[in-house]
Amino acid sequence: MTEFFQSALGTGWGWFVANLILILLIALPVMLSVAIVIYFDRKIWAAMALRRGPNVVGPFGILQSFADAAKVFLQETIIPSSANKGLFLLAPIITFTVALLSWAVIPFDQDMVLADINVGLLYILAVSSLGVYGVVIAGWASNSKYPFFSALRASAQMISYEVSIGFIIVTVVLWTGSFNLNAIVEAQRGHGLGFINWYGFNLLLYPMAVMFLISSLAETARAPFDLTEAESELVAGYQTEYSSMAFALFWLGEYANVLLMCTLNAVLFWGGWLPPFEWEPLYAVPGIVWLIIKISAFFFIFSWVKATVPRYRYDQLMRLGWKVFLPISLLWIFLVSGYLMLTKYGV
Repeated sequence: MTEFFQSALGTGWGWFVANLILILLIALPVMLSVAIVIYFDRKIWAAMALRRGPNVVGPFGILQSFADAAKVFLQETIIPSSANKGLFLLAPIITFTVALLSWAVIPFDQDMVLADINVGLLYILAVSSLGVYGVVIAGWASNSKYPFFSALRASAQMISYEVSIGFIIVTVVLWTGSFNLNAIVEAQRGHGLGFINWYGFNLLLYPMAVMFLISSLAETARAPFDLTEAESELVAGYQTEYSSMAFALFWLGEYANVLLMCTLNAVLFWGGWLPPFEWEPLYAVPGIVWLIIKISAFFFIFSWVKATVPRYRYDQLMRLGWKVFLPISLLWIFLVSGYLMLTKYGV
């Protein structure tokens, strides 16, 4: 595609237009997916509580998310008189933009990735850690006590679980020998018993897969770790003073991050775009379809947990991150590296 546009528009403009189209081909489906998964999120919660969920707008209520989007788009944006106006409006933009940036290095199929860089995992860690700035700025700029408390909680929570996520990822990098996400997926081909395309089948990496899933819930502030917007304590947390499209940008960013963490779970431990088994007929299904199936499975787990597990206290949240996940992930780095030194490298 890049060569085609460069031949028509010249080197500079051709490169720009080609990459802009590729970015839109990722960003627009992600934003559309957010509307769809919000609908399924509500349907799953409703089913587990023996309720109907959205069922009025459109067939089976499938247009409810789009109706909600139209409603917030037409609402007036109200800015508190005591708020810092510039930062107040900047915060949701930061959250939304950062949520989309990480998708640049996600491989949707064998050669279907915007930027196939060697340090893809480091890029995701660097970009996703910026998301907390949107929450902190929103809490501070609102000039209200509940959003400010929420911002403090969010910063502590995200820092706590980013540490354990970093160490968990190190075990995958050690086993693969690369930070490239495509290389990590390819390394899982036939990994289990010669025909299972999962790291999750590996007894040394399976505990890390479980810990990564739980840390993903905490990193995205999903239940039972949604202490940043605990409605019984903080009204709506850092979103309390927001309305209209500013509020919608927070929601878009939040669900884009949830989808990103579901994708990372699939890519790092469960084969990404590979079929579950090394069987030739399964390769007739496009890799992006297998990836979407795995993302959907993890999103169902996210919704299932939210519908069934009570919220943690804040001290329990911190204890799990610092006193359980951090020492276990550190120990596992030594176990994995020791095993690899003895078997793979023969030291």
